[in-house]
Amino acid sequence: MGLPMASNLARAGFDVVGYSRTAATRERFASAGGAICASVSEASRGAEALITMLPDGPDVLEVALGKGGVFENAKPGLIYIDMSTISPGTAKDLADEGKRRQIRVLDAPVSGGEAGAREAALSIMVGGSVDDFEACMPVFNAVGKTVIHVGSNGAGQTVKAANQLIVAGTIELVAEAIVLLEACGNVDIERAIEVMSGGLAGNRTLERKTSSMLARDFKPGFRVDLHHKDLGIVLTTARTAGAVLPLTAVVSQLMAALRANGQGSQDHTALFTLVERLSGRSEN
Repeated sequence: MGLPMASNLARAGFDVVGYSRTAATRERFASAGGAICASVSEASRGAEALITMLPDGPDVLEVALGKGGVFENAKPGLIYIDMSTISPGTAKDLADEGKRRQIRVLDAPVSGGEAGAREAALSIMVGGSVDDFEACMPVFNAVGKTVIHVGSNGAGQTVKAANQLIVAGTIELVAEAIVLLEACGNVDIERAIEVMSGGLAGNRTLERKTSSMLARDFKPGFRVDLHHKDLGIVLTTARTAGAVLPLTAVVSQLMAALRANGQGSQDHTALFTLVERLSGRSEN
């Protein structure tokens, strides 16, 4: 996600210096004309705004607060935008620490997947100061299409948690629908998807994810491992807030079952394979 987003920022005219813990990613950004640096500390020094896109909360804390990290090297007044998906509590803690160090913090997780990142069409849900949000709109507009301020620090991550429960639940229901249609044996599946997409059942998952399910192609755009992590954030957030999410709990267990069966590195649409197995229709 970070590589196409950084590339879009550079194309929009921003002076972008990129760093990745993965050498291959650094090389790809450099080959696309981007400037790279050797460390987090180098990327932080002198920056006016700094964006992180990382897998999980511990990664963000290490990069932001660890030795040689962002907060240790940034100049006062830096706007630090974390676009990872982490817990709302961690986002709030980062913002509190930022205030102590005169660093302005926004949590700005995204939705839209790898395709949305490439197309600069991400949905961005932002938590933090309204003034800081407005100051960063040119940055957000370079990588996203729908950019909304949703509340104070941590609110962006809360909205992302809600987003992820909808995505996982919808993938599961679309998978079940396809298995049902195939099991009945008398339906033109592609025509069925076309007509359902035009009605109340229509949704982006039905439009964009069914082709990979039908082809049994689960090369990752968004990995099962990451969605499993996100659903853990959803359920922890719900418990803290006193919300009961029964269907989310079920889908979380199904995602966990995929990981237990060695499918954590596959795309989250691999939920389809689990529905097939439960229906006795899998060849594996």
